[in-house]
Amino acid sequence: MIDHDNPFDGLAAAEDDGRWAFGTSFDDPLAGVDTTVPADADASALARYCLMLADDALISAQRLTELVTHAPELEEEIALANIGLDLLGQARLLLARAAAADPVVVPYLSDTSPIPPEDALAFFRTDAEFRNVRLCELDNGDFAQAVTRLLVFSTWRLAVLARLRDSRDPVLSAVAHKGVKELTYHRDYAARWAVVLGAGTDESHGRLVRALDQVWPFVPELFSTSADEAALAATGVAVDPAQVRTEVEETLSTILRAAETTAPERVSAATVAGRAGRDGLHTEALGLILAEMQSVARAHPEASW
Repeated sequence: MIDHDNPFDGLAAAEDDGRWAFGTSFDDPLAGVDTTVPADADASALARYCLMLADDALISAQRLTELVTHAPELEEEIALANIGLDLLGQARLLLARAAAADPVVVPYLSDTSPIPPEDALAFFRTDAEFRNVRLCELDNGDFAQAVTRLLVFSTWRLAVLARLRDSRDPVLSAVAHKGVKELTYHRDYAARWAVVLGAGTDESHGRLVRALDQVWPFVPELFSTSADEAALAATGVAVDPAQVRTEVEETLSTILRAAETTAPERVSAATVAGRAGRDGLHTEALGLILAEMQSVARAHPEASW
């Protein structure tokens, strides 16, 4: 019998099945959801597209969790942690969708592995197998830089997911409907802080300007369309990121004008033969992020409790 007056009793309750020690929970996140791939969509392309959206959210979430105990006030620490949890939830659903669309993308561990597919994708891929845009990898820097990165990322992702609500893939549509509500708060939170910093003291204004200089070279990559995005957008499954550029730039311009500054005139961050994050080409920072995020799971890949 479980003593319901003791909320920790359930943690020690006997279970017949082994549970992987590092998972976010033990239920299938897509249980009861129709995961049939639209007939005219390529399943492998859909899986890769879901990985792109998932990795953007996962790496951003990891960066935000690094701010716990480092934010300037407890209230901001809680807010940033909650934003990170929202993005982690989006990542989990999208990773699960990728695995359901094309199981080949899931790293093979063993026939007896207790690890669910979405966790295998998060913890057992190399940096070259991640498909996030490089903006997500930028270090937190000071609070102004963390807020500026969040402002750009959430404004862009909100524009993409707002259109993705009409996706012909029911899973992507459902994720987008929920994500739009979350991202609206994320963008508004970051926008309020950008205005406070930009229209505040000379010191805070200067920090916002320096943060924009660090972040802005990675903005053009957000609107670069991959072959998978183009193909799936043509079937009504995905969103072509180039189509949101005007909206995103106008929104950011309005926010920065209220913050008494403008976007810097800077060239795009360097690519290699035109390759960037969507192609598995990342900054050195991603390897460090994954080393911390994946180290325990990789050291104990069969761990259960």
